[in-house]
Amino acid sequence: MSLIHTFSGNPLDRADAKRRDADWLAAAERSFSSRFLPFADLNVLLKGNALGWVSAVEVEAAANGAEPILLGLDEDVAHFAVDVSGDGDPLARLGLSGSWRFEDCRMAAMRMAAADTGIVAQARAQLGWHDRHRHCSVCGAPTTIAKGGHVRQCGACGAEHFPRTDPVVIMLITDGDRCLLGQPHGPLVRTGMYSALAGFMDQGESIEEAVRREVFEEAGLSVGEVSYHSSQPWPFPSSLMIGCHGKALSTDIKIDPEEMADVRWFERSEVVRALDGASTTLKVPGAIAIAHHLIKDWALG
Repeated sequence: MSLIHTFSGNPLDRADAKRRDADWLAAAERSFSSRFLPFADLNVLLKGNALGWVSAVEVEAAANGAEPILLGLDEDVAHFAVDVSGDGDPLARLGLSGSWRFEDCRMAAMRMAAADTGIVAQARAQLGWHDRHRHCSVCGAPTTIAKGGHVRQCGACGAEHFPRTDPVVIMLITDGDRCLLGQPHGPLVRTGMYSALAGFMDQGESIEEAVRREVFEEAGLSVGEVSYHSSQPWPFPSSLMIGCHGKALSTDIKIDPEEMADVRWFERSEVVRALDGASTTLKVPGAIAIAHHLIKDWALG
């Protein structure tokens, strides 16, 4: 698939060789030309509908000692993310006002340039990981940032810890001219929306096996052929959505009531109406989500 999803298409060179050079990193963090993208409580700084890049001078007064994370290079200009959460108004500490604001990354991504959403995904996922992994999982001692944020090192036992990505399978299962959509307990129930089934992959499991297992667990259905569609970074907190289509071998639904509020078969005609916003009985996810594209490509393909 050539489709570039929201939160993908990051244009930055992640600069693996440069980030190994501690002297270069230190100089880049002080450089007037470097650009910094602040986050407060994992909300991204915007100016209007564009990413709110600021200078090292502005960040120094606002970061409360937080170390910047190197995102990468754009034409040799270093770009960093930095957490400016803390006491007081982060905008005031940055010396910003007017059209500058912090905004939830999902909401911001609906309006910003596609490539910028890829930068947001990298930045949000890495900042969130560093916040949750300040201590060594081997010995419990504090860890420190190295390689510009691509590793945390334990000074006590020497262990290295790397930012993780959690793979999730998300699949549209079909039976002729109908597809399987569900509502897990939670926000979708409140909105009346139905989406493709999804779940985290287990260790030692292939994508195809994860698709079949999750559909059987959530809906009690057997799945045969599984085909890959596309993938989407989803930095909430750090998932990779692996989109698939699958063909049902059985059709009698037996839901897991602890996980799912509802699972149903929907006719193609009803799904098409839902995509057009014309259905009175079905809502489907918007274009920010890979589920939308799995559904749309089947319904209109």
